Amino acid sequence: MTQSPARICILGGGFGGLYTALRLSQLPWSGGEKPEIMLVDQRDRFLFLPLLYELVSGELQTWEIAPPFPELLDNTGIRFIQAKVSGIDIESRTVFLEEQPPLPYDRLVLALGGETPMAMAPGVEEHAIAFRSVEDAYRLQERLRFLEDSDQDRIRIAIAGAGYSGVELACKLAERLGDRGRIRLVELSDQILRTSPEFNRETAQKALERLGVWIDLETQITNVAADSLSLEFRGAVDTIPVDLVLWTVGTKVAEVLNDLPLKKNKRGQLIVTPTLQVEDHPEIFALGDSAECRDAEGQQVPGTAQAAFQEADYTGWNVWASLSDRPLLPFRYQHLGEMISLGTDNATLSGLGVKLEGPLAYVARRLAYLYRMPTFEHQVKVGLNWISKPLRDFLSATR
Repeated sequence: MTQSPARICILGGGFGGLYTALRLSQLPWSGGEKPEIMLVDQRDRFLFLPLLYELVSGELQTWEIAPPFPELLDNTGIRFIQAKVSGIDIESRTVFLEEQPPLPYDRLVLALGGETPMAMAPGVEEHAIAFRSVEDAYRLQERLRFLEDSDQDRIRIAIAGAGYSGVELACKLAERLGDRGRIRLVELSDQILRTSPEFNRETAQKALERLGVWIDLETQITNVAADSLSLEFRGAVDTIPVDLVLWTVGTKVAEVLNDLPLKKNKRGQLIVTPTLQVEDHPEIFALGDSAECRDAEGQQVPGTAQAAFQEADYTGWNVWASLSDRPLLPFRYQHLGEMISLGTDNATLSGLGVKLEGPLAYVARRLAYLYRMPTFEHQVKVGLNWISKPLRDFLSATR
């Protein structure tokens, strides 16, 4: 009697999920053991999140940073299912989807990513805009166009959080709006980019000052209204007028993980071993924002895109190894540095003994991200578009 192929179900099509699926499709499965690889995501396209800011500035187009899953997975053998996960039964090894048949699995990969918590202050859910998806970027674009077309002299924007997202957004918006913009960064701690290397933090500080961005440190947002914002600084609350509030603070795990009877930390992330397997359930793997991981050296793995890239490589290998009777590899995280966009043609880069700022760092950042895009075919399409863009712009200007 012929044995059915193993079924690998990967939930989440972000860096962790998509790159795990692609890694699995490239490994040397023998003819009789090649599994069915299923990738599930509620959206129809992948998002290269570190380049989402370039949609706001108009530097990039949607197809470049958010290609459809069917296009990326063509000829890979990976089955894409667009659906929302409604539940997981770990005893029967079954994933339940909304308006789709259930999916039984032999191996489960949880890479559902994170969500921006929007209930951190009164009025945030009703009046603020998050910045984590293409839909968020479209919503921001629509609001910006409305404000730019209005007859008001100043466009007042407040950004909650002076981490990577807040700083990059502030620079892009300040450049886009020019003298008309009034951009304010609101940060609860005593400095911007608190976890960044000093070189990147200082370079970003200079860029923000040059662009005229106001920075409110040690300040908490206590209320968001349709046209105002309440800020608390050292016990005193001040309410100021605002046209738009962007919320970049915090990350919460996907809700479907909350009901799983698995070991979690205080943030709701699954506790995984260095092989990226959930404790007491070796058939379940978790990575990215869904997991808390200490690698083979005992270091805490950060919740960053570069960590998810690396985890996906190991997760793919270990899922393959677990189905092929091969030894699993403990994850070893390598910090490769940090890159931050600081506007059009400006960035800062620090890592592996290299420190760059300005246009050279901007080009290096673009090339690094081009190399990290999910498939060779997409890399070629985007790369050719980037190379030919200056020529197209020149020809357009001379007409």
